Amino acid sequence: MRVLQSPQHVRQAPFQTHLCYTSHVSSRLPVCFVSINPSANPVKDIKSNNNNNNNQLIQSLCRGGNHKQALEVLWSERNPSHKTIEVLIQSCAQKSSFSDGRDVHRYLVDSGLDQDPYLATKLINMYHELGSLDCARKVFDETRERTIYIWNAFFRALAMVGRGEELLELYRQMNWSGIPSDRFTYTYVLKACVVSEFSVYPLQKGKEIHANILRHGYEENIHVMTTLLDVYAKFGCISYANSVFRAMPAKNSVSWSAMIGCYAKNDMPVKALELFHQMVLEACDSIPNSVTMVSVLQACAGLAALQQGKLVHGFILRRGLDSIMPVINALITMYGRCGEISIGERVFDKVKNPDVVSWNSLISMYGNNGYGKKAIQIFENMIHQGVSPSYISFITVLCACSHAGLVEEGKILFESMLSKYRIHPGMEHYACMVDLLGRANRLDEAIKLIEDMPFEPGPTVWGSLLGSCRIHCNAELAERASAMLFELEPWNAGNYVLLADIYAEAKMWSDVKSVRKLMGKRVLQKVPGCSWIEVKKKIYSFVSSEEDNPQIEKLRALLIKLSTEMKEQGYAPQTNIVHYDLDEGEKERILLGHSEKLAVAFGLINTVKGETIRITKNLRLCEDCHAFTKFISKFANREILVRDVNRFHCFRDGVCSCGEYW
Repeated sequence: MRVLQSPQHVRQAPFQTHLCYTSHVSSRLPVCFVSINPSANPVKDIKSNNNNNNNQLIQSLCRGGNHKQALEVLWSERNPSHKTIEVLIQSCAQKSSFSDGRDVHRYLVDSGLDQDPYLATKLINMYHELGSLDCARKVFDETRERTIYIWNAFFRALAMVGRGEELLELYRQMNWSGIPSDRFTYTYVLKACVVSEFSVYPLQKGKEIHANILRHGYEENIHVMTTLLDVYAKFGCISYANSVFRAMPAKNSVSWSAMIGCYAKNDMPVKALELFHQMVLEACDSIPNSVTMVSVLQACAGLAALQQGKLVHGFILRRGLDSIMPVINALITMYGRCGEISIGERVFDKVKNPDVVSWNSLISMYGNNGYGKKAIQIFENMIHQGVSPSYISFITVLCACSHAGLVEEGKILFESMLSKYRIHPGMEHYACMVDLLGRANRLDEAIKLIEDMPFEPGPTVWGSLLGSCRIHCNAELAERASAMLFELEPWNAGNYVLLADIYAEAKMWSDVKSVRKLMGKRVLQKVPGCSWIEVKKKIYSFVSSEEDNPQIEKLRALLIKLSTEMKEQGYAPQTNIVHYDLDEGEKERILLGHSEKLAVAFGLINTVKGETIRITKNLRLCEDCHAFTKFISKFANREILVRDVNRFHCFRDGVCSCGEYW
């Protein structure tokens, strides 16, 4: 049926209408083709339109931050959509509107929608974002239909605020109730193992979760296994992390980056670089990202591998990653730890708005290279530029003072932390101050500072004191520090070695034997000295009494020749540091076998005349190697850069940049 009606009649009729204009009808009136729909319900259609309008209005008000008005509309709405309520909840979280969020929660309770599992998860997320975990817990406890999504939402909130103990206890309850875990559950509970500060066996718990993952068939889930890898990495379990990585059927950029980071953070920089090269060559589908590059740069910094670092820098430029702040900061650190201060500073100068981490990297670069006053100047420049110092800022600047012997400057900075910047000194700051005072032979002040600490001193504080006792051969104070260290970290062989060295220096041979006997009883071994050198973009490592290097005989012959010639110019081997009952000739032979001397000899043989030699050592540079390298730098007319576990040494023309203060 075709009916011609006026527009007014069309608006009133409960028909579905289709308008079209025809040429034979007046242009003022549309021709309407109307089909009758017997099932049409005009009242229902009107209500539906009203609901849609209200939903749109609420969402629009939320986008403008008008929560009060949105709530008024919501209270008048009988059937709001889940999407509308979700938008309102998320808006309250984004705008940090806690009171409005509580009002939305109250509406859901009154309307019975609080038991909707989907909306309950949104409420938990909202309260977490608003910083009220207690309210999130209330939602969790009062939701009767306990789906895995509810558990995961609350697990996520607990993991992100570091409440791992509570999360793991709830996970145990969830398993007891028979609710199966999914990949998100495993991700959150694995993270809980890392943040469980008070758990006695967090690693053991991680292994138990690993077993559950295998039992329930999640070993092929890349997200779960990457998180598991990261957990093992954080606990220093390299072999476990590597096993997980190798067993993964598929790997992405995140999993490759996690394993590279595992090696870099656990003092295995060579392995980190090898895996990165493997990733570039073999993992066609996995492109290195900014996280990857930060770990790779950390590995280059650990080895003082300047040429490798420059290659990585070029890779970063080609990939367009040079504008990402963590990458820039890692570049500054890498160049600083390779002794290239000028390049590190140029990287920093290109940053338009350096953040506090960038400033910290620059301060650390100068501090590690012995430029303490320059580090303090940069610290002051940072504040002048309007960047507030962080907790880490004070660690870096206090370390710089310690390396340069700037005692009074360090004391002023330490005192300003709380009085001027409202930063409470932590364990690391006290350790820096003990090191600063101890190195300057102000051991009485160091002890007084320890005794006045507002909390129990930890291993880093007592370790700083023990190190100072070694420098100044204070056996009595060393016994006090080592007694605490043996209790706090009985597995750390370095503390026993340091005490034995102090006893040997004081000719207390019976005490030396007692310490070594205790080490044997506790099955502890001294960490062997290892040095690395980069030659022609390749990394070479050396350990004491090296036998595997094909050039070893050549290296030994060169060292003997140099030692003999240098003795004529005043070099005297410091055999007193060899704490064994041997004749002088045997002690000299042992000294010539130190890893850093082998690395220096390798550098002299395999680099061109005048080329700078860069070496990294995993332990403190011994006194004899320090004296030997000074003579070599003048004798061979070479600049030799050695970075030990404490600081940077630049040997040039018979002088070291440390000023004999290390």
